[in-house]
Amino acid sequence: MNSPNLRRRAALLAGAALITTALVAPPGSATPGPAPESANRFGFAPGRYVVTLADKPLATYQGGVTGLKATKPAAGRKVDVNSTSGKAYRAYLNDKHAQVAGKVGAKVDHDYSTTLNGFAAALSSQQVNELNKTPGVVSVVPDQLHHALDDRNPTDFLKLSGSNGVWNKLGGTASAGKGVVVGVVDTGIWPESESLSGPKLGTEPPTAADPYRPYLDGSTTVMEKADGSTFTGSCQTGQDFTADLCNTKLISAKYFGDGWLSIVPPERRADYVSPRDGEGHGTHTATTAAGKANVDVVLGGRDLGKVTGVAPAAKIAVYKALWEGKAANDSGGLTSDIVSAIDQAVADGVDVINYSVGSTIESAATDPIQLAFLSAASAGVFVSAAGGNSGPDASTLDNTSPWVTTVGATTVAPWNGTVVLGNGQKYAGVSTTVSSATGSKPLVTGVAVKKAGVSDADALICLANTLDPAKTAGKIVACDRGISARVDKSAEVQRAGGVGMVLLNLFDQDVVGDSHAVPTVHLNTPGALTVRSYAAQAGATVELVPGNTTTSTTPYPQMADFSSRGPSLSSNGNLLKPDLAAPGVNVLAAVAPPTNGGQNYAFLSGTSMAAPHIAGLAALYLSLHPDWSPMAVKSALMTTAGDVLTSTGAVDTNPFDAGAGEVQPSKMLDPGLVYDSGDTDWLGYLEGTGVKTGTGVPAINPSDYNAPSISVGQLLGTQTITRRVTAVTPGLYRATVSVPGMKAVVTPSILNFSKAGQTKSFTVRLTLDTGDSGATTNGWLTWQGAGKTVRSPIVVVPTSVLAPTAVSGTGASGSTSFTATVGKAGVPIRSYGVVSAPLVPGAVPAGAADADLPDYPVTVTSQTKAVQWNIKTVDPAGSIWLVLYKVVNGQMQALSFVGDGSNQASASLAGPTPGVWGVLAITLSNPPGASTTEYTMQTNVVTGGGSLKVTPSSAPGAFKPFQVTASWSGLPTDKRSTGFVEFPNRAGTVVTIN
Repeated sequence: MNSPNLRRRAALLAGAALITTALVAPPGSATPGPAPESANRFGFAPGRYVVTLADKPLATYQGGVTGLKATKPAAGRKVDVNSTSGKAYRAYLNDKHAQVAGKVGAKVDHDYSTTLNGFAAALSSQQVNELNKTPGVVSVVPDQLHHALDDRNPTDFLKLSGSNGVWNKLGGTASAGKGVVVGVVDTGIWPESESLSGPKLGTEPPTAADPYRPYLDGSTTVMEKADGSTFTGSCQTGQDFTADLCNTKLISAKYFGDGWLSIVPPERRADYVSPRDGEGHGTHTATTAAGKANVDVVLGGRDLGKVTGVAPAAKIAVYKALWEGKAANDSGGLTSDIVSAIDQAVADGVDVINYSVGSTIESAATDPIQLAFLSAASAGVFVSAAGGNSGPDASTLDNTSPWVTTVGATTVAPWNGTVVLGNGQKYAGVSTTVSSATGSKPLVTGVAVKKAGVSDADALICLANTLDPAKTAGKIVACDRGISARVDKSAEVQRAGGVGMVLLNLFDQDVVGDSHAVPTVHLNTPGALTVRSYAAQAGATVELVPGNTTTSTTPYPQMADFSSRGPSLSSNGNLLKPDLAAPGVNVLAAVAPPTNGGQNYAFLSGTSMAAPHIAGLAALYLSLHPDWSPMAVKSALMTTAGDVLTSTGAVDTNPFDAGAGEVQPSKMLDPGLVYDSGDTDWLGYLEGTGVKTGTGVPAINPSDYNAPSISVGQLLGTQTITRRVTAVTPGLYRATVSVPGMKAVVTPSILNFSKAGQTKSFTVRLTLDTGDSGATTNGWLTWQGAGKTVRSPIVVVPTSVLAPTAVSGTGASGSTSFTATVGKAGVPIRSYGVVSAPLVPGAVPAGAADADLPDYPVTVTSQTKAVQWNIKTVDPAGSIWLVLYKVVNGQMQALSFVGDGSNQASASLAGPTPGVWGVLAITLSNPPGASTTEYTMQTNVVTGGGSLKVTPSSAPGAFKPFQVTASWSGLPTDKRSTGFVEFPNRAGTVVTIN
């Protein structure tokens, strides 16, 4: 099953309410907080909050306050916070902050005015309640903790290098990104890294021959930029960090920790109170985006060649807002500190922000950080953000606002190692630690060398302190992936005296080149399962050798298994996210040596590593086209993107994986047309999602937001989408469009642009044709002309009806009614069933292994209308859950956990697609005094007609709600019965009776 441990996942589900509360104070505080009743009385916990006010911040203020001039920069310019009008408007906003806080008796801890108009403050429950009612207050949000997201050379794979590469087209690495500043909001910087080296900052202004050279004006770093504006920063001193550590590459470094430092005392910190990187994540992302060119790297004795940042001539400005605690729950960055960092980055004048940070729950577009990015984009700053590392489950993304470029992670050509078994079989995997052949060694599983008293399950995954040194010494251990961190497994092998490890995927997943403690090769299925079986045999031997000595190769780029997927929940699927994908697996870049085993460089994987590739590419773009808007750059990256592959080498057709696809820098500089957007588009989108902006901008359907993609989360019958494109290269362009199961028409289908900069609009009319109702379908809209190809993904969830998926009723005879709306008048409405299958007894013990869980599969055919599984424990004190799954490519894929912890659960499928579906019975605890949980299971499969009747028999009209009634008679009352009301395109409503 494609789920490592169902018991653990079910336990997490049962405890989900415990982890959704925002962190407003750390556990274990010395002084107890108010009594629970005090907090509950108003519904808000006391703590630190970020309060957002309605007036526009400096980056977007266009005037309107008497005596205060507009501060929003002109197109292609950056906000000037030090201008007379900027200082005056900032003072006005700060006065308003103090007034609003004073009305509820609060004190402002920190003011925000550049990208967000608001303040941070410690508030009581009552103060939060009063502020939420105060006119002019947009939101009062808890100060949450956010976490950094954890060809073989990506710059070669992306075709940046080489005589025909992008760098050469831009004048070489010395010019690629020149005149641009990349701001990095992260864990700080390790300034001694060779990838950050450069001449010292001098005091002489730049010359005409070198107009973008940064220099010092007192303690301020000044740099004239490609867009004609000026960056002003500084190198903030602090713990183990002096101002002279900045140079002409690392031109500014600041830290923001008022919130974090106030709640994490010194004895719980594992960081520097300075811009210095206490973790290594920020150094890695910064040098990936804009590290120095051609730095030689040797790691673990293996010569890894040269590394270069994506925009090697761009400058780096660091804004440390994420911090490392001794405990994991103390590590991260608070909303208040992150907003402060973004505010300062825009005020300083950065051109690009990289944000490799995220939450486990999708941030709303009105989250203070997302609103700060809105103002940043409005001020002309390109924002690249990590999409998240919670894949491959659907709807696990973060940073999904339309003004942000959301990035997924893909693979590049792997660093290989080969596992050579004693029987002669060879299996290639990923390895960055096998620099020379290990020679033949005994191969064992963790079970064979475990300590006394350790369970087989824990030994198989090589958990800490599970292996016996007396048995492990001199051996290579095969360790199952799962539960513990991958590198912790090799550390356990090393602790026990092992000389190597084979890391085994038990189902199809990504393989990662971690910096392991012992030589390690990471294998995927099916080879991993063969090696696992062989390792369990007596006398098994193995040799690990560098490179791929087999005849098989690994297709790339593939989506990383961990990369978060769409659809976006905050947009209800009406905005496609992620936007695109970039290399994020086994990326080599600089790190902080103290927290990375003394190494100056490391391979890291995550969307955190993908985002800085896009940030660097944006820097290249803005160096060439400094007057382009962030969304024009984003469009160019998206519409020139290429395909992502599956593990078989086929094209990955799921748009929720990679959005527009894998970024292709070799094509990005010549997009032909761009889909641009700005303030009015973003505000109209917000209004269309139900957010009242108070700006007077009319709402638009979120699907009509002018994105370089088209997404409709629910299309009833027909919908017409509007877009506009601006010519980069004038000429005649012709549209082609294809979306399987839909009729798609582009009007007009030919656009003629007589000059660059000309903008024209068009529509795409989408109508449900042969596609299944409720089934996602996707295709492409492509404009071709002037020698260019402009490709945009389309994803649609069509429906033939808006109706509940399930209704219920009671009694041997009776009826139930519900409201339905169809997209076409006169379509038929049919009834099927009722089915009442016998009750089948069963039992499951708490703690049963996944493979031992009772299984109830159903083979669904084209004639199957609905399936319903009903389970109930014999003992009313019992607790039972169902795991709904579908078999895909011969493997079970868990879809959802069904149940609430009570003694019964029910799972239903309405109009399921053909294939094998099923449920597993699972319990977390047995009834008191029992060794198992006994239950009865009923499987109702609805296929044909029966006693269920439905009226009306056809829809009376389109797009107008009407009532549907299902009725029955002669049914048993001691067990459930199931029927189905069917609408066109396999849509329908499951009717549960009794």
